[in-house]
Amino acid sequence: MTAGRFDDPLGLVGAKVADKYLVERLVGEGGYAVVYRAQHVIWREPVAMKFFRALGNLPEEVRQGLLDDFVQEGKLMSRLSSKTSGVVQARDVGAMNLPDGGWVPYMVLEWMDGNSLDAVLVEESSRGVPPRDLAGAIKLLEPAVAAVEIAHREGIVHRDIKPENLFVVGDPNAPRPLVKVLDFGIAKVMSGDRAQALAATGTAPTPFTSHYGAPEQFSRTHGATGPWTDVYAMALVLLEIMRGGHRVYPGDDYIEHARAARDPQRRPTPRALGMHVSDAVEGVFARALSVVPSERWPSVGAFWSGLHQAMNPQGPAWTAVAGPSSTGAPRLSVTPISQVAGSAQSGQPQSGQAQSGPAGAVAPLPPRPTGTAKWLIVGGGLFALIAISGAATFAGKRYVDSQSAKPAVSPAGAASGPPAAAASSASAAASDAPITCPEGSAFIAGGSFFMGSDDTAFKLWQPSHRVSVDGYCMQKTEVTVEAFTKCVTGGSCKTPASVPDYPPGEGVDVEEHKARETKLAELCNWGHPERLKHPINCVSSEEAVTYCASVGMRLPTEAEWEFAARGSDGRKFPWGDDGATLGHMNACGAECNAWETKNTLPLSGKMYDQDDGFFGTAPVGSFPQGDTKLGLSDMVGNVWEWTNDWFAVYSAEEQLNPKGAPAGDRKAIRGGGYNGGVQLWLNPAFRYHQVAGAKAPGIGFRCSKTLK
Repeated sequence: MTAGRFDDPLGLVGAKVADKYLVERLVGEGGYAVVYRAQHVIWREPVAMKFFRALGNLPEEVRQGLLDDFVQEGKLMSRLSSKTSGVVQARDVGAMNLPDGGWVPYMVLEWMDGNSLDAVLVEESSRGVPPRDLAGAIKLLEPAVAAVEIAHREGIVHRDIKPENLFVVGDPNAPRPLVKVLDFGIAKVMSGDRAQALAATGTAPTPFTSHYGAPEQFSRTHGATGPWTDVYAMALVLLEIMRGGHRVYPGDDYIEHARAARDPQRRPTPRALGMHVSDAVEGVFARALSVVPSERWPSVGAFWSGLHQAMNPQGPAWTAVAGPSSTGAPRLSVTPISQVAGSAQSGQPQSGQAQSGPAGAVAPLPPRPTGTAKWLIVGGGLFALIAISGAATFAGKRYVDSQSAKPAVSPAGAASGPPAAAASSASAAASDAPITCPEGSAFIAGGSFFMGSDDTAFKLWQPSHRVSVDGYCMQKTEVTVEAFTKCVTGGSCKTPASVPDYPPGEGVDVEEHKARETKLAELCNWGHPERLKHPINCVSSEEAVTYCASVGMRLPTEAEWEFAARGSDGRKFPWGDDGATLGHMNACGAECNAWETKNTLPLSGKMYDQDDGFFGTAPVGSFPQGDTKLGLSDMVGNVWEWTNDWFAVYSAEEQLNPKGAPAGDRKAIRGGGYNGGVQLWLNPAFRYHQVAGAKAPGIGFRCSKTLK
């Protein structure tokens, strides 16, 4: 089998490198590296030499630092490979001047006979071999999982798990196949000044492959990378094996891959791909593929243990033990999966093909083309160290084991994650530090949704249009009088108005309006000690902005507000699709009209006939039945909420992180208030506007925060 270009791009065939490696032949090349087979002239053994030609473009002043880091990462690989035969061995590192005068660093790796997992799947598919069921896929992938789990216990994360980085030594259908993990450690050296220097040349390698990228790799707004990142990729690889080499996310569209990975409604679980699995197995995959890192399994070992437990609830826990066994494979304390998997749990698609999943799920996808990758031939097999994208396949990274970033541990006997010792010795870059939301806030994972509505009942929410937002934090409740008081006493905020001040409606007499504002003063919450837990109101948009800045936050955009209220699923109400009742919100009922009658004010329309107990605002969170899935309360009712956007009519164009009009005099407001009786504003798409300086009893706010 041949692939790649069999010439000599670096002019090294026949040359002796470092006086001990005799270069024999080219075995493959890609966008940023070239691999040769060489002979160690002293040991008389074959080795693979990988020359990182893209790194030769680095300025001379940063080369020594690069080599120093190469040595450290070589040690990392050597240490891992001494603990498990499931990691390819690094034998040496160095740099040399090429015959044409260029400079290039290299790494010497063990020579292996076999094929990359990617090549195995392509070859089997070409012969019409049926895809492996879940049991068969687990059996094949298990040695690699054991190796990655051992790395996780050492505080090391791969961050580019994919079939091309998993090498099947020998027969993939052997009773105990050996699969080795390639390329721990090198992407780490490409950071800071080096990355910028290479970016200027257009040769910078990317740190992960988008087909297997976790949400946090596309945008750090989802959180930090860590072992949970490898869990996500390993789950996709397992599904790909079960699909006979069909990628879950095909094509080369990075943006589409990012959008799919970050969309909570597009989780590629087995059932979404048309596979028949038990509830337990589906649950294990759903957790592994969560958009939110903290909801995933804490390590690949925990994920694998969960799978074994789901397949065989009465069986022993799965454990990866460091050190090779007499067969050369990592020792696994587990009952062979082939002995416990039942057909109902196997995950095999009917007729060997993926079936159509439920509405909104990830659709079955066609196989990837077999001619779009460049393979490296090693020992007669396809050694796929280099993909056509030129992605950096060495992607090891240490991580900080933070309680805020580490996912919860499975109660089903799953591993608890890396030991504290590994965390204390880890040295993550500042850019990978775990991100947490401010106290009292919820993390809203980014995603795509259709903002607005095509319903002709209300013009201002038309037309419905696709919007994508990055992840962000949003306060679970409206800002309270108590919280605003701290800002005032701290000197950051002005004292709020005790009497409303907002423009009169069209056709309303000014004097009549002023008299009405005086009557409405009772509804302004500032100055009422008994209302400390009520939302602050009678504050302008500017005052809201000032408060949010004082706590390191900002007002949400309209898109963020609506996405938090409705999610990607487009639910009918913030709490779901169940009909709205008295218990869902503080709106206008009998109490509202009674207060208006008492004060000789025009009656508002009623949302319901009952008395909800509050003629004005209610303490925040008083109607938990109306909370969103993420625990945000009062997204409808209580007070309207300022957003950061100047009001503008919608466009039908797809948008990313829209921010409203560039300027204006009216700000968009969302959510309805205590005196509302209009059914339309129960829809999360409902929007209205008010002049930015208005101080009305029916308007308050909550804050958001951008994650960087």
